[in-house]
Amino acid sequence: MSDTPNNVEFSAPDESKTFLKEELVKKQKQLMQLTLKSNPLDRANLQYDIGELMLDIAKPGMPEAAWGMTKESFKIFMEHKQWEAAVSCCDLLYRADQPASIVALGNGLWLSVTYPIDPELTILMLNNLIDDTPAKADGAAVAAVVAHHIADLRLEDEKRDSVMFLTMNLIAKVAERHSEVKSQDQMNFWMTKLDLNDSDVYFPRLAQVIDAIVGDDWWYNRDELREELPVN
Repeated sequence: MSDTPNNVEFSAPDESKTFLKEELVKKQKQLMQLTLKSNPLDRANLQYDIGELMLDIAKPGMPEAAWGMTKESFKIFMEHKQWEAAVSCCDLLYRADQPASIVALGNGLWLSVTYPIDPELTILMLNNLIDDTPAKADGAAVAAVVAHHIADLRLEDEKRDSVMFLTMNLIAKVAERHSEVKSQDQMNFWMTKLDLNDSDVYFPRLAQVIDAIVGDDWWYNRDELREELPVN
């Protein structure tokens, strides 16, 4: 039997790492070429890309370096009201698995629910919260229901249907691990018991969960941002 498939299987990861390292060097050179007169958003985007590459390469010390780079990008994006990019930074900071990563998740969650950014990014952040929440805690159930609501609110047509199918499955997964829910009748009872049918209830509960995660470590002034929101 030819050993070609095995050779391909084992060489591919090395080739991928080589490509990532080459990309990292290229992005770092581009970053060094920027000056004080360069567009701050160019710097922020490059630093975010570098942070992403560092996490993918995953050599010792790189997650810490990725954190520093990405946190600076987050600040720049916030200054320029680039909310979606700022949330992407928070997702990367969460994945960097550093001491303040859970705080990064909380800060990103508030932005992703408050602003009408890409709903799939918002759902990703909510899924991060679900993954980081104990199985029996109600916070995961609240996050899953909010994800379903966001999909319904911000998407349209076939995209809406496909994403809502995924978020409904997400709710089912959370319900099963939370209370061993396995049937529609059990699901209906569980949703009612946890007050998961009323957005006037579950959005404030999500806010409480986010407050508990972040504590006093907010990276922006929420009151100022609320005042700038358009009045519906």
